[in-house]
Amino acid sequence: MQVFPGFFYCNFIAGSSVIIFLVIPVPVFMTTREYNRCVDDYADAVFRFIRKTTEDEPTARDIIQDAFEKLWLHHTGVDSAKARAYLFTTAFHLLIDRKRREKKICRLEDPPRDPGTVNNAYSDLKEVIRVAVARLPDIQRSVLMLRDYEGYNYAEIGQITGLSESQVKVYIFRARMSLRNYIGKLENVV
Repeated sequence: MQVFPGFFYCNFIAGSSVIIFLVIPVPVFMTTREYNRCVDDYADAVFRFIRKTTEDEPTARDIIQDAFEKLWLHHTGVDSAKARAYLFTTAFHLLIDRKRREKKICRLEDPPRDPGTVNNAYSDLKEVIRVAVARLPDIQRSVLMLRDYEGYNYAEIGQITGLSESQVKVYIFRARMSLRNYIGKLENVV
């Protein structure tokens, strides 16, 4: 008999020498101790990803808190081995939802900016890169952050964002090309 993890097997003998296998799925749930371990292990990584993507620390903290709240509310259906992917996926979707809500809000105090202009007066390379990354579309910025800052592979990024692996590669390529075009040569920046 082949045994699969997460299943409970019972053997019943019914009638004359007939064996019936009853497969009952065992619910996978996260204990309080496992949840607390997830908070300790993954909170910083998820926060770094959201913080780099939003450029706003209070918003990042709100999103992280909401992601962990969702994890706790659904802890009976989340396997602790997959909690990291669940947290990144949930935080990513919360980020997208927040961005969509913010796009609907028109702020009068924000002056319109011309995305085609580049201010080469910067002497701080870190600041130039931060501004260049902030100009990227949300999806390109997110996949670039997951790949280059958090070190995820293409398949993991696809699982987190809901994109195919080839779409992830295309978005990363386009993001890097956009950064290269914006920054230009490093000699011009430094």
